[in-house]
Amino acid sequence: MLSGHAGEILGGFTTTLLLTACAFPLALVLGCLVAICRISPVRPLRVAGRLYVDLVRNSPLLLIAVLLIFGLPDAGVLIPLFWCLVLALGIYFGAYVCETVRSGIRAVDRGQVEAARAIGLPFRRVVLDVLLPQAFRAMVQPLGTILINVALGSALGAAVGVDELTLETRSFNLETAEPILAFAVAACGYLVINLAVSGVVRLIERKVRVLR
Repeated sequence: MLSGHAGEILGGFTTTLLLTACAFPLALVLGCLVAICRISPVRPLRVAGRLYVDLVRNSPLLLIAVLLIFGLPDAGVLIPLFWCLVLALGIYFGAYVCETVRSGIRAVDRGQVEAARAIGLPFRRVVLDVLLPQAFRAMVQPLGTILINVALGSALGAAVGVDELTLETRSFNLETAEPILAFAVAACGYLVINLAVSGVVRLIERKVRVLR
């Protein structure tokens, strides 16, 4: 019976991968930009960065998704549900990336920052050439965890009509009345993603350890 729905479930799994692959880079870029704002010498940028993090981290992901799905059309912006969910995931997990990057930056020896400033490097070069490259070593594992959470968070698509893995397995359950089999398949799909991400993270950590 499962074989008759294999195409739909595989399509949902592919959509979950695409959601993750699109949302995580967005969260990474947004999080890095907000983290730079939070350590900026410009006070308005620091305040704006903190407000973003506090607001997003204290809001449910579903709330952000619903606001985008219904709010963007009201503002005259029409984008597919898939990209609304990508944007919601990127905005939500961007706040967590921000705090991860900021923690990694704090782990860099303060003396190196002072030395960079002493030789006349502007703030932008200090961040790009001194802080971020070294902070990345402390950020590999936390960023891997965020990537896994993005994949798991994509299951929210089942609540807003995106044909990802959870929605397809739920549809399979509604047709066959086999909830254990249906959601065991979904669990296996997410497990495959999580194990793959964990393996890549371990490889990167090993490479970073060698580079030290």
